[in-house]
Amino acid sequence: MQEIIKIHAKEHSNVVLKVIPGHFVTPHSHVNYFLDMTTLKTRLSEASMAARELSKQIEADTVVDTIVCLDGCEIIGAYLAEELTRAGICTTNLHKTIYIVTPEYAASGQLLFRENYLPMIRNKNVLLLMASATTGQSIVKAVQTISYYGGKISGISAVFSAASSSMGVPIKSLFTIADIPDYKAYNPEGCHMCREDIPIDAFANGFGYSRINK
Repeated sequence: MQEIIKIHAKEHSNVVLKVIPGHFVTPHSHVNYFLDMTTLKTRLSEASMAARELSKQIEADTVVDTIVCLDGCEIIGAYLAEELTRAGICTTNLHKTIYIVTPEYAASGQLLFRENYLPMIRNKNVLLLMASATTGQSIVKAVQTISYYGGKISGISAVFSAASSSMGVPIKSLFTIADIPDYKAYNPEGCHMCREDIPIDAFANGFGYSRINK
């Protein structure tokens, strides 16, 4: 793998996305960059700045009762809830504050919410927050899960998205494919890097990556 490349958000130069070129295997695809959002998701200053910029992209008439966080975005989610509340975003919750929740992953990979979390999903307007959206499969799975439990998707926000929408819902993101023009995501069966015998560098998911010892 090569050195880390830092990409600054156009609207806020202090929000930085770190990308690592290589051959990475994710649960749904093979990609030529790992998007390292570790500090964006864990460092207070960076998480709050990312949340502030994401909040600016959400329409004023959007209703948000619950933020469902994927990919370890809970800290960004908490700050995002604070920013939305400060901006006057409407919520139907009686206590006039927003829930921040994370689904559980079953052994099969399916998302689920336990009984004690259902009041935060059922009949709620849900903003889906994720680190990255590439193939869209994670969004489809999350939207289907939220709908199954009676929630309604009011928006999708991501730090990075390779698509502008999914399932008819616009994706609001800080970084897009325009920021990484040569970003590629391949189906495992049709990976050009595999066809060219480029070795796999690491396995990756929303939590990080694990190098393959060579």
